[in-house]
Amino acid sequence: MKLRQLRTFVAIVDSGTIARAAVRLRLTQSAASRQVASLEAELGVALFDRVGRRVQLTPEGDDLLNRGRKLLADAEAFEERAKVLKGGQSGNLRVSATPQVIETFLAPFLPRYLRKNPGVEVRFLESGGSQQVKELADSEVQLALMAFGIRRFHNRPLYPIHLLAVMSVEHQLGSSATLEILKIAEEPLLIPSHAFGARSWFDGACEDARIGPRVVYESSSPHTLLALARVGYGIAIVPSNVHSLPPLVRGVPLVHQGQSVGRWSVIAWNPERFLAPYAQRFVDQFVDHARRAYLGRGLARCAPPLTPSK
Repeated sequence: MKLRQLRTFVAIVDSGTIARAAVRLRLTQSAASRQVASLEAELGVALFDRVGRRVQLTPEGDDLLNRGRKLLADAEAFEERAKVLKGGQSGNLRVSATPQVIETFLAPFLPRYLRKNPGVEVRFLESGGSQQVKELADSEVQLALMAFGIRRFHNRPLYPIHLLAVMSVEHQLGSSATLEILKIAEEPLLIPSHAFGARSWFDGACEDARIGPRVVYESSSPHTLLALARVGYGIAIVPSNVHSLPPLVRGVPLVHQGQSVGRWSVIAWNPERFLAPYAQRFVDQFVDHARRAYLGRGLARCAPPLTPSK
């Protein structure tokens, strides 16, 4: 059994189709199909059932999947450890983050890091929420910039993220320093989609406060929510690390029973995986960068403090 065959098997599962996996692995579709067929022949079991263009794991394939992931992670960790023992400082670093974090934090930080680490190739994976937990667990990435901490992973706190209620400057609720969540129970609300961590914080606060929010619009674009809030269509609920607020709106930190609704953003890694020195340097340097440059410092200055993630 060859590692490239195993890597193709896992990529097909993650991608859903052989065609998408081939693009991801920079193979032709026929080459990817041959690798899986060879692996199935060598193992003596069928790994996939073919349903149209899609493939579905057989019970045998499902049983072998997690073992395959662990073998690939162990092999990569073995290679990375060998590079360190050899004294090399080169390698591939995969970092998971939301598009917003990539735009506002990683893009300005990257040139300085690469100047100091010319042998490192950094690759970003656009992701967020629970998907990042899976990526770290499956060793698809070495580092993840997340809006929450998970006990099973090690992390370093970056900056607090508070939920803001953003409304037209003419709105009567915009004059307060903070805004209790109960006060917006009857207001038309513009909220992030379920792909955003901020949505789960908001939903959790509403459930705890025993209110059913009056949602008039959901979007995967914070800028769309802000544009609608600006014209008085409703109150937008966005995290305090939004790139910028448009003119003619005001952002007020949202609180529940006097406590800020939010989380600490962290940079996290899987302690079961070897973390190369260049990845450790990325963590140290990015923590310093993020704490100096994080957005929302002014917007959330009135919010109660949040406890850093553990």
